[in-house]
Amino acid sequence: MVDVSQHELVPDHTVVDDEEIEDVLEEYDIKKTDLPKLQRLDPAAPDEASVGDVVRVTRDSRTTDQAVVYRLVVE
Repeated sequence: MVDVSQHELVPDHTVVDDEEIEDVLEEYDIKKTDLPKLQRLDPAAPDEASVGDVVRVTRDSRTTDQAVVYRLVVE
């Protein structure tokens, strides 16, 4: 079986720690549940991600070199 998460076109997905989550939520003045969602069974989701975790997705960008977005892992 092919591991989709290792494909060159799939951006880097990393589970973030609680301290970084708090910084992001404070910066944007939002709650964790306001973040866009990522299903736990999504092939690109990290294996160690569990429901309630926040994942940082780092994509290549033409304008900013790298674009970082955050997703809340849901069932």
